[in-house]
Amino acid sequence: MACSPPRFGIGIESFRFFALEYGVVLGWSTMASDRFNINSQLEHLQAKYVGTGHADLNRFEWAVNIQRDSYASYVGHYPMLAYFAVAENESIGRERYNFMQKMLLPCGLPPEREDD
Repeated sequence: MACSPPRFGIGIESFRFFALEYGVVLGWSTMASDRFNINSQLEHLQAKYVGTGHADLNRFEWAVNIQRDSYASYVGHYPMLAYFAVAENESIGRERYNFMQKMLLPCGLPPEREDD
């Protein structure tokens, strides 16, 4: 069931924004165009940022992306790095080095692929 715009003077674009923001169904044509827009934005993000994944991403690759992002964040944020250094009773430089080494193979060797 499609909704018509309210009669109190706002334009159709404002109504569409309101409808998308609050989950009001506008109709099939609008839903299809919104879905296309969302999918194109997702494809753009996936092309721009490796960590956002894609349709053929397996569990191991996803875990590697998560681990590398975490280690990069730990190295990049000094207070977090200092926290880990105190918790493990190591120097900050040693913790930075350890995190950088863990980024090489964060989840071990990749599993062998089955070729079908």
